[in-house]
Amino acid sequence: MSGLDKPQSTPDDPNAGAGKVRSRASRSQPAQAWFGSLGQLDFDVDFFEKVLARSPHSIEVLRILAELVSKKGLLSRAVDLDRRLVDLLPDDFLARYNLACSLARAGRSDEAIDALSRSILLGYDDIDHMETDPDLESIRTHPDFLALLGE
Repeated sequence: MSGLDKPQSTPDDPNAGAGKVRSRASRSQPAQAWFGSLGQLDFDVDFFEKVLARSPHSIEVLRILAELVSKKGLLSRAVDLDRRLVDLLPDDFLARYNLACSLARAGRSDEAIDALSRSILLGYDDIDHMETDPDLESIRTHPDFLALLGE
């Protein structure tokens, strides 16, 4: 085949049939600009939101996404995801504990203490962790929290 007969794209080329073949640099620039504008946490949240849309009842995806949005400070979204986990796993003390943490961070003290109390009733017993968990800082001096710790 002569240089004049050489096709401009191959069947697996993402630009095949586009009419004009762009250089590799110009093809990747929009993707790099988009990705470069995101931090790793943003990228991870976006990724797991898309996975959750495809698998809305995936326990692992819900757990991971709830943790990620909490780290990002999207506290209302974290509470929603943790509530979904509790709905799917009503007897899971860790799901209830995580809900308590999200509620406490969102400033919803009474609901946080209720979720924490239920977590303890279901078997959560790491008192040392509850005393130092930064997610529970907002309720640490609440009388009902102190009562749960036996103080």
